[in-house]
Amino acid sequence: QVQLVESGGGLVQPGGSLRLSCAASGFTFIRYIVQWYRRAPGKERELVASISTDGGNRNYADAAKGRFIISRDNVKNTVFLEMNGLKPEDTGVYLCRALYGITQYWGQGTQVTVSS
Repeated sequence: QVQLVESGGGLVQPGGSLRLSCAASGFTFIRYIVQWYRRAPGKERELVASISTDGGNRNYADAAKGRFIISRDNVKNTVFLEMNGLKPEDTGVYLCRALYGITQYWGQGTQVTVSS
C-alpha cells in the first residue's frame, strides 16, 4: 500500500523553526522526485521546495530561499523540510508529493501555524 505521511507541523511563534518529515512506503522511493507544497487558507496550493532523486538538486520558491532546507534520506525513505525564520505567511497545510514520470502520490498534509 502506497503511503506518504507528513509530520512535524504545529503552532510556532514568528521567527521560530519547525522540521517537517514525509515518510514514504509502498513504492520505490529512490526513483521519485519529492516536493513540498503549501495550501494556505484562501490561496491556491503552491510549490515550496523540491529535491531530486539523489538529493543533489534542490529548488525553492522565492519566499523559501534562505530560510528553508529540503533534504532526503533514501535509506529511511524520508524527505525533510527544515523551516527557519518562520513568518505568519508561512501558515498553511504542508503536503509532500512524490513524482516519477506521470505517476504521483500525495500525502494528507501537516498543519503549520505561525502566530504570536
